[in-house]
Formats: sequence, structure tokens, C-alpha cells
Amino acid sequence: MFKRAILAVLAFTSAVVGVWAAAFPVSFYTDFPAPGRHWVSALGPYNEHLVRDVGGLYLALLVLSVWVIRRPTAGTLRMAGGAWLIFNAEHFLWHALHLGVFPTVDRVASMVALGGVLLLSILLLTPDRKET
Repeated sequence: MFKRAILAVLAFTSAVVGVWAAAFPVSFYTDFPAPGRHWVSALGPYNEHLVRDVGGLYLALLVLSVWVIRRPTAGTLRMAGGAWLIFNAEHFLWHALHLGVFPTVDRVASMVALGGVLLLSILLLTPDRKET
């Protein structure tokens, strides 16, 4: 149940980011994660193809997560955890190495947000507790 809740959180975040980036790429580029915070546009010129691909990636992770929530087994939970871990580890590391363009509040907020989903990904790979 705990791991299904983790996947639900990851699914929700992927739905928000995925729909926003895929359906409204200019808005995602200029306004992510919220109006006045420019986490994407601060990192380089707009590329509609790239932004829509990011949206598609998040939507694919949404499909995977929802499938596993509905049909959880030890194997499917580990598979979803592995997929999320690969994505979130690379995403966290890239942003950790490119914080210089952001004000301090955005540096902290992005590392907390990205670190949080990375931690959730890791938790999906932990062994299940045995019921006693």
C-alpha cells in the first residue's frame, strides 16, 4: 500500500508536468513551476520539440505508474521504481550542476522538489517488509 501511495504521488506530478509541457509548451517554458518562477526559460532558448518531448516522457511515466498502481506486484513495483530512478537521478544531477542561473530561493526549491521525487523513486526499490 505504501509503495502504491508513492507511485500515486509520482503519477500526479507526472500528470501535471506532462500535460503542461505537451499541451502548452510555451507556457511550460516561460512559467514552470509557477508564474514568476522561470526554471526552464533560465536554462536556454525555447525549443518546442524538446519541451513537448519532455511532456511525452512524463506522460509515459504516468501511464507506467497508473498501470502498476492498478496491478502491483513486487516485480512491477521494482520496474516502475527503476524507471523513475533512472529519470529522477539524471534529472536531479543535471539540475544540481546547473544551479548558478537561479536565485537562492529557486536553487533550494528545485533541489528539494527534485530530491523529493528522487527519494520516492529510491523507496520504490527498497525491500518490502515481512508481515509478522
